[in-house]
Amino acid sequence: MGFQYDDDVPVAIRSEVPAPKARTNRLLPWAVGGAIAVVAIGTWAIVQRPTTNPDTAVTPAETETAPSEALLGHRPYADAPAEVLTPLASNPDIRLRSPAAKAFDNLQAAAAREGIRLLPLSGFRSKQDQQALFFDVKAERNQSVTERASVSAPPGYSEHHTGYAIDIGDADQPATHLETTFEQTAAFRWLQANAKRFSFELSFPRNNSQQVSYEPWHWRFVGDVESLRLFYGDRGTPAAQ
Repeated sequence: MGFQYDDDVPVAIRSEVPAPKARTNRLLPWAVGGAIAVVAIGTWAIVQRPTTNPDTAVTPAETETAPSEALLGHRPYADAPAEVLTPLASNPDIRLRSPAAKAFDNLQAAAAREGIRLLPLSGFRSKQDQQALFFDVKAERNQSVTERASVSAPPGYSEHHTGYAIDIGDADQPATHLETTFEQTAAFRWLQANAKRFSFELSFPRNNSQQVSYEPWHWRFVGDVESLRLFYGDRGTPAAQ
């Protein structure tokens, strides 16, 4: 509903109105006050309006698929697709991603030429495989989760899921398999001197930043872009087992 200002009154009638100016003066404070209120409300609305660019805003779905945090020192990894896995020449039951499998076959052959018999012990492991390895062995050994996590990654957090990690033993010293005493073997010394030529590196040296137990048998392939992305992309430090 609007105010009836003097200009809305016909001229003939306006001349007979005794004090039109006084009525206008009474309405003026209300009009000015109303205008100020409108401006104030408008200004408040502008200040309160979100400034996030809708084109760059993170949706709930994107938040749900963001990378998970590390768990007990280990980082999350998805299972490698079956179609990218290749059996090793020396043991078809053990599979790695094709570039890693080829590199290990070459590494193993080079060691053999120098009288070193490298034995692959474990390659790709699915989350389901890791479930039993982590929880069943934990119960069998009466370990706490932190004790178990110091030597084995929880399911979903193992480098073996990627298809780039492999456990290696010395075929001439089976008692050292998956033991720190593997570091005393000729196989380990050969790997230390030569693994980098084939793009393999030790995942967990002594006193590693993730506080995962020293594993001289656990090596990973870092010879293609995908492996680098998984183990080093936006992380800065080596990834988990």
